[in-house]
Amino acid sequence: MEDETQEHLEHAEHAEHAAHEGNPFLTTVSVTIAVLAVLAATVGSFESLETAEAINDKSEAAYLQNKASDQWGFFQAKSIKKNSYQIAAAMGGPAAAQFQSSAKRNEADEAEIQAKATEFEKQVDEKLRDSEIREHRHHVLTFGVTLLHISIAVATLSIVTRGKRWPWLTSLGLGALGIIAAGFAYA
Repeated sequence: MEDETQEHLEHAEHAEHAAHEGNPFLTTVSVTIAVLAVLAATVGSFESLETAEAINDKSEAAYLQNKASDQWGFFQAKSIKKNSYQIAAAMGGPAAAQFQSSAKRNEADEAEIQAKATEFEKQVDEKLRDSEIREHRHHVLTFGVTLLHISIAVATLSIVTRGKRWPWLTSLGLGALGIIAAGFAYA
């Protein structure tokens, strides 16, 4: 991010030198470069935010998957206990009713544990979907900010060539495409 800031400052410095030459067109180009630099920094910030959120969503999905796995392990343990109590109850004897009661209690616990595990799995799926959306936004924003950076470089050519208009017009087109592309990230 610091290199990106340095790059924007360099372009602003070129624009400042051009503004001191007194050519009104070069002043317009300088202002254009400054505006494009601000837009590029803004889109770059959104790109960074989407990246961070995508990573965060994936981390949360992994955490929730662990919780779901824990619940499924707990479910299996309850199922084994229930089956053990059912076998003990089937053997008969003075404690058969108590074993049968314990089996039913474990069976009731199984349903609650299964519901929790299923809910965690749904949350995992939601977080993974959110992460995919944010990754897509990141890619689109990367394209948009790249176009904005290119437009800044092309606008600088108008200064270097002492007032040629085609680089400036081209930079306006590229800058507009960059903003449109960035907008599509959230469409």
